[in-house]
Amino acid sequence: MAESAAVAQTEPVSEEPQQEAKQKSQENTKRKRQPPYAVILHNDDVNTFDHVVNVLRKVFRYEQPKAVLLTNEAHQTGRSTVWSGVLEVAELKADQIRSCGADPERKAQGALSLRVSVEPLPQ
Repeated sequence: MAESAAVAQTEPVSEEPQQEAKQKSQENTKRKRQPPYAVILHNDDVNTFDHVVNVLRKVFRYEQPKAVLLTNEAHQTGRSTVWSGVLEVAELKADQIRSCGADPERKAQGALSLRVSVEPLPQ
């Protein structure tokens, strides 16, 4: 009788309910990707080119060539996507750009903070 009791204790327990519960748990905890947003820099004919480049370098820590390229794109086409990612960070970056203010050398000519917008990217 001792042998049959030991055999009964070592029989595998059905794992189906455990696997189903684990699958449901994983499905519930999967993270949904947030849609991407872009920070768009709009052309500005009052602030200097150097000021715009410096703002991009300060806010995004871009190297000089990338900041110049993005500034030139905004100047030539009217707008440039300077950053993309989740909405909350895009809004933060747009606010940081605005908070840098106008070019101090051009305030007398009516310079304002750089104009930026946050727009959803196509998916």
